[in-house]
Amino acid sequence: MTKPPETNAFQYAWKSPWVRLAVFLLAFYLLYRVFGSITSVVVDFTVAFLIAYLANPLLNWLEKGRVKRGLGVVFVLLLFLGLLALTVTLIVTVSGQFAQLIKNLPNLVNNLGGIIDNVAVRLSNLGIPGMENVQERMTTAAQTWVQNLDQNLGPILQNALNSTGTLLNYVLSVGGIIGQIVLILLLSVYLMLDYNRVNAALLRAFPRPWQPRVLELSALTGQAVGGYVRGQLIIASFIGLFVWIGLTLVGIPSAAAIGFLAGAFNIVPYLGPIIGATPALLLALTMPNVLLKMILVIVVFVAANQIESNFLSPYILSKNTDLHPVTILVAILVGVALMGFAGALLAVPTVALAKLLLEKYYYPSRVYTEGP
Repeated sequence: MTKPPETNAFQYAWKSPWVRLAVFLLAFYLLYRVFGSITSVVVDFTVAFLIAYLANPLLNWLEKGRVKRGLGVVFVLLLFLGLLALTVTLIVTVSGQFAQLIKNLPNLVNNLGGIIDNVAVRLSNLGIPGMENVQERMTTAAQTWVQNLDQNLGPILQNALNSTGTLLNYVLSVGGIIGQIVLILLLSVYLMLDYNRVNAALLRAFPRPWQPRVLELSALTGQAVGGYVRGQLIIASFIGLFVWIGLTLVGIPSAAAIGFLAGAFNIVPYLGPIIGATPALLLALTMPNVLLKMILVIVVFVAANQIESNFLSPYILSKNTDLHPVTILVAILVGVALMGFAGALLAVPTVALAKLLLEKYYYPSRVYTEGP
């Protein structure tokens, strides 16, 4: 008579599905709490890894040209710092133009009175009611708003300048941002230098039987996200250049800064021209021939938006992510509805990855071919 195999108390308890469920729930809860405590570290590492991921093809190309990887990393770092310095310079330029705009607001309101009067007369001639004294009413309302602007913003700015605590918090906040940027750059440098070794180390964290599948998923993710990022960089560069040249021809000040702003915000498809149009229209108010300038600015941004929405985004994004233009638009709208700006940013690569996963695993499966 054979003796049944002995089981310890842990093995006996583990047979119960309720015990396993409780253990898994507890493990997920602990991971959630730990992740919540180190969110900033995870975000910094993710951004640094994304920089290394985007720079790796350039570094590999430089290595093929017999440029040592360390020297290539220095080149990439200098390029990144140059772009960062350009960004700060353009932001300062736009801020100065806005400060000048606020100073000129009372004069602008008076100048707009004539334009409003002409428009009201034309609308009244067309038979539209309620156009009587519209110029006087709108001008009075605008003047009241401008007069209250100093009363509304003055105390806030004064407190920001005079309050030691507020100023100290501001300095600490700026210092924290600079420290975070330095940390991300240091992490990205190490990741770029040892990119292949880091990937191998991350792969070894998974059980060996899982590693081939992890490599497949990693390749699919790189194809979806990489295609989206490359496509967006091309589109953003075009939008920034187009807006810069267009506004320069129109005569709008800080055209380069506004073009950069439009291109930078174009990381979310179709958003760049909309964001960039606001400062351009406000700056147009400070110039002679206000109405003509505003019309030309609108023409520049409408042309940029039409070229992007009808040609660039559908062609480049659909080519790099293998998605239909309608799918891209619907994905962005759903992302905005669910998560706002972050959802719009993540929508297209998420849908592209989901499509690749369906084609790789679901469509060839028996569940799809033979039915459930």
